[in-house]
Amino acid sequence: MRKLLLLGLFVIGLSVALLSFFNFGGLAANGEYETILLDLKDDLPAQVEGQSLEAIAQQYNVIPQLDNKFSAKDNVYIVKGDRNLLGQLKSSPIAKLTEIIEPNYIYKIPESDKAVPLGAFLNKKVNKEKKDPDEVKSALKGPNDPYYSKQWNLHNINVTSAWEKTKGKDITVAVIDTGVSRVRDLVETEFVEGYDFVNDREKASDDNGHGTHVAGTIAQATNNFYGVAGIAYEAKLMPLKVLSESGAGTVADIAEAIKFAADNGADVINMSLGGGGESKLMAEAIEYAYKKGVVIIGAAGNENHNAASYPARYPYVIGVAAIGAGNEKASYSNYGAGVDISAPGGDESNKILQETIDPETKNAVFVGFQGTSMAAPHVAGVAALVKAMGAKDPDEVLQYLQQSARVVQDDPLNYYGAGQLNAEAAVNLAAQGHISFQDFFRWLRENGYLNLRFWIDGGAVALLPKLAMVIGSYLLAWFLRVYFPFNWSWAFSGGLIAGSSGLFFLRGLYIFDLPQWPFRLLGSSLPEVASAVPGSTQLNPLFASVLLPLGLLALLLGHSKWKWFAIGATIGTGTCLAVNAFVDPPVWGLGDGLFASIFLLANAILCVGLARLIIKGEAEKVPAP
Repeated sequence: MRKLLLLGLFVIGLSVALLSFFNFGGLAANGEYETILLDLKDDLPAQVEGQSLEAIAQQYNVIPQLDNKFSAKDNVYIVKGDRNLLGQLKSSPIAKLTEIIEPNYIYKIPESDKAVPLGAFLNKKVNKEKKDPDEVKSALKGPNDPYYSKQWNLHNINVTSAWEKTKGKDITVAVIDTGVSRVRDLVETEFVEGYDFVNDREKASDDNGHGTHVAGTIAQATNNFYGVAGIAYEAKLMPLKVLSESGAGTVADIAEAIKFAADNGADVINMSLGGGGESKLMAEAIEYAYKKGVVIIGAAGNENHNAASYPARYPYVIGVAAIGAGNEKASYSNYGAGVDISAPGGDESNKILQETIDPETKNAVFVGFQGTSMAAPHVAGVAALVKAMGAKDPDEVLQYLQQSARVVQDDPLNYYGAGQLNAEAAVNLAAQGHISFQDFFRWLRENGYLNLRFWIDGGAVALLPKLAMVIGSYLLAWFLRVYFPFNWSWAFSGGLIAGSSGLFFLRGLYIFDLPQWPFRLLGSSLPEVASAVPGSTQLNPLFASVLLPLGLLALLLGHSKWKWFAIGATIGTGTCLAVNAFVDPPVWGLGDGLFASIFLLANAILCVGLARLIIKGEAEKVPAP
């Protein structure tokens, strides 16, 4: 009866802790699609290609169509279909004639990107109020755009100092988005030929507002006594429309746009879009552009998930997370695997201001947006500045961006990648023409790579306390063994490790494209398990107590081998709690002061006492050899 009661308490405690602390947002979402893409082999004779398409039409009652006028060169066809048709096509003889058969996933503007316009007052001030140019010049440090002072984001990245060396001249930035409309504050900006892949036409105008806003951050006309400023305002914009008025588009269109940009002289590509579902066609297009020297930027996504969305997750794409005006992770921003750097994306109180269009009236309007879609073009703009300084190779540009970023020392969940974007430092680093050993050493030091804790323990508890927990648990076990002899076993050793520190060297491990929570979970001691997934430093009092060892003993005490795991875990938990009592970690509901320390120390004593009683009983039953 007593064991059943203890078991019930354990199950209840475990359930509450899991529900309170676990967050499985890092798991990738399944992609959405309505069509299937077929990439036929390039060397197929025209007759064989025609017969294959006709066979598909007859057998499956669908009509293969070219996605756009550029698809003919790549032999990419689209058919309407679902998962069933996809499986049938992959197992049919047609598969032997294709390079790729996959869902034509739908990528979208990340949710929460759009925000309400800043209001009639701001629009009236910008559009209608006349200001004396001399007054504007004297009032502002930097460009003479009347509302540059409201662009906290540009001040945040120190772009004014970067402009002393370059403004992005002769660099072309492709904006793969909803298109770009040439609003008043983009009239002075230079454009090159783009394409509308949604409607299959030359002019890539914007019917949503998102793409124009993104383009404004990159190269809004600056020093024109009007509106706001852009980062690389002497760069050229290449508008490529792949998202419809609703903000959605297919990977087939996006892949073609990437190749179009690479073939038509783009130096930088910005993709402020994303979704679930990995596409081989898009991955190949990205690699194609990368090998042509194009720097490719992607928004991490706005789901607050522990992994960036596609296309930021693809190799060769610089994944960008968002920060708010306080230099903290934006609440919506994805993080973890796939994030290479962070940049201003805005928050509820401080959005990113640019001129764009109202999607309903199509009139120009100054609007504040927030999202990783707004963060990505900051990096694209600075990449253009860096390229204008002479950096050619995409890896070289990424190196300058990351080595110059403002480092965030305590970032166990990779909220910020290499750090926060710094335009001035990136341009200065590129201006040197090379990376010196001192610069490289400084980057290693500032990013923590020279700190043993980075390699051994990326979690909430530092290396030395962790080692104290492990060593202390073994010393305590040997002490008890002197008075109450028992046989040492792997189960007992495993319990000591799990209870005291877990496989703590795994907590800071990152593998591209994988969420980090499994490594945090495996690297946690029993008292830390409840906070492992969300990455909190707070200890859950239900786990950081004698309750969990008590439950393990109730479950495993009747097993000949596993009971020793429970005994070892009890000793390990006791040492873990004792060490934590002196390093003052926060305990949920108790803070990080005296009450928390007393709570942890009392439970540590209970754990050791409980282990002593159990070992004593076992020693009396079976004398040590």
